[in-house]
Formats: sequence, C-alpha cells, structure tokens
Amino acid sequence: MATSPPQRIQRLIDMQAQLLAQFQAHFGAPATHEAHAPGRVNLIGEHTDYNDGFVLPCAIDFFTSVALRARTDRQVNILAVNAGNATDCFSLDSLITPNPNKAWANYVRGVFNVLQQAGVLLQGLDMAIVGNIPQGTGLSSSASLEVAVIAALCALHGSEASPEQWAHWAQQSENHFVGTQCGIMDMWISATAHANCASLLDCRHLTSQHCHMPERLQLVIINSKVERGLVGSEYNQRRQQCEQAAKHFGQSSLRDVSMVDLLSAEANMDPVVFARAHHILTENQRTQSMAQALMADDVVAISNLMAQSHASMRDDFAITVPAIDHIVEIINGVVGLQGGVRMTGGGFGGCVVALMPHRLVGVCQKALADNYRAPSGALAEVYLPAIGAGASARELEQVSALT
Repeated sequence: MATSPPQRIQRLIDMQAQLLAQFQAHFGAPATHEAHAPGRVNLIGEHTDYNDGFVLPCAIDFFTSVALRARTDRQVNILAVNAGNATDCFSLDSLITPNPNKAWANYVRGVFNVLQQAGVLLQGLDMAIVGNIPQGTGLSSSASLEVAVIAALCALHGSEASPEQWAHWAQQSENHFVGTQCGIMDMWISATAHANCASLLDCRHLTSQHCHMPERLQLVIINSKVERGLVGSEYNQRRQQCEQAAKHFGQSSLRDVSMVDLLSAEANMDPVVFARAHHILTENQRTQSMAQALMADDVVAISNLMAQSHASMRDDFAITVPAIDHIVEIINGVVGLQGGVRMTGGGFGGCVVALMPHRLVGVCQKALADNYRAPSGALAEVYLPAIGAGASARELEQVSALT
C-alpha cells in the first residue's frame, strides 16, 4: 500500500535536512531560503499540450528541493547533491551560456538566463539542489528542478511573481536554452497543482479544472527501467509533424482542426503526418472525457479511455516501446475494467501509469515481478505516490512548519 501522509511528510523533511547539511558543509554557512517543487504524472493527454490541447496531470510527492544563500558578489555557485556533489559556477555579469559538459547544470543556467531577460534583478548566490524524482522516467524531474529554482530565486529576491508565471519562465528556459520544444504542462502542474486532485488544463487558455481523484483507486506508477531522453530524440520531430498537419489546414494549431476535416483530407496527407494528427484530435477528446469520468467515479470509462489512449500512442503516434507495451498488457491482465493503465510521458521508455483498486496493487506487483524484465534484465520499479500540491518557497525558519 502507499505510504501514509506522516511518512510522506517525513520523507520531504529528511530530504531537506540532507540538503541543508550538505549546503552548510560545502559553502561554510547556512542557507537562508528553501523551495521545493513536485514531479508529475500525466493521467491522460500525451503530446497535446504543445498543440494547444488538453492534459490531465497530477503532482506526485516526489520532489526537487533547492536551498540558497545570497552572496555579496555576482558569482553563482551550484552544488548538485544527487550528481555526486558535482558543481557548476558562472557570473551574472557575463552572458550565460550552456555548459557543454554538465547537462544538469543547463536547467539551472537556463532559469537564470530567462529571469535576467525578464528583467528580474538577480544577485550572486550559493545554491544546493537535491531531489528524489527518478531520472529519465518521464516524471518531470527537469520541470521540477526549473520550478524549484525559480521559486527559490523569487523568495530570495522578494519577487511577487505568481506560480503561473513560474511555469511560463520554466517553459521558456527549457524551450530556448535547454532546447526541448515541450509544452507548458509539466511546469504548470509542478507550480500550481492542488493536493488530491488531477488538473484538466486547457493549454491554449491556461485555465484549470481541478478534479478530485476517486478515493477507491490507488495511483500506481511503474518505471520500465527503459531510460528515455527528449533532447536529441524524436520528441521535437513529433512536434514538427503536428505543426505540418496544422499547416495543411491553414491553422497554427491542431486545436483548430476538426475530426471531420482531418478524415476528409486523409487521402491528400502524408500518412505519418495524418496519424500524428489523428492521435492529437482523439486524445484531446479522451482527456476531457477522462476528467468527467474521474469526477463521476466511473471506473469502466476510466479503463476504456486509458486503454484507447495507449493504443493511440502506440499505433498513431509511435512513441511506445515493446517493454512499455508489455507492462500495460500485464497490468491489464490483472485489473481489467476495474482500473486503467497506459504509458505516460513523452515516450520511448519511461513509465506506465495505472489507477486500480487498492486490493489489486500487490497482485500487480507480483505479476510484474514474475513476468517482466527490461531489456537490461532489470525488474520494474513500482511507485505508489500520493497526489500532492504544487511548489512552495520559504525562509528556512519556516521550513520546519511542514504539515
């Protein structure tokens, strides 16, 4: 079963304590501010965000936590605890450019670059970072890092920027500095999520409808142990194909293309581009229907919608891999119409998300242990997260007040 609320709070407190101890040991003085931001899992609505569509993610209680302290000069020093206490440094008086040798550092550098361009007056500082979001799994460790850094910088500098603005800055950093042409979903949910709720996000109008999750269903995330990467992968290619499809209809986004128009034009479209568009249009409808099913506690509808979504990602969008498909088959064999399961994230590895009755969690764990191995031979890793709230920042004397 999932860990209890007190255990989950203690997990965050323990991670923060490790962070603060490492900060003081490395920099020789205590940090003054701390922020943390959650990872997320998307229940349904894959690759729809950058098409101005709908997504239905929720925040999970895995986090990135950032501690910092202002300096009297313009130097920025960064300590990455999870990367073997790796370091990075740069000056705010020079043009901030990517670090060719440390990919993790560019998520931080990108944030500073974007905030400078936005006119935020930054000062030199020391910063330490720690997190417990599994890397390369599609649970938004990068968005969590970006949002946590932005929240911490805003707290240190007294900025009153909203969590929604944090999300915009984080997306700009990833698009223009890191080079991943992602949508805003990951950053938005990390910054703005409500506890115990999924958020139906309209990515065009940036409005959210918070959908309380059925208490009888446990959120289960299965790490396939097939690591994925978005920069340099086919993620950007999928975005280009969607843009090509929208252009065929004289539109800037597939949000403005109807299914009738798409089907009528099939004979005149590249079949791959047609398939990509077909996924986006059907996924948008499934995502809206899924929000209604959650609020109505309609588990059969949830099951069918998640199954249809996975098939569309496999057949139309071509972003699943055999290991992921195998996990989905195993879980389906256990839960049937009592829950739902699908790949989640950008694709090409990563995680599967499922909703199921609490009593079937152990059965699924055993079925995976008996029947699944990653191509490397690794067992799947199963997470049972709580559905958490978005990012927060505070002065350190307030950190112990977590409840």
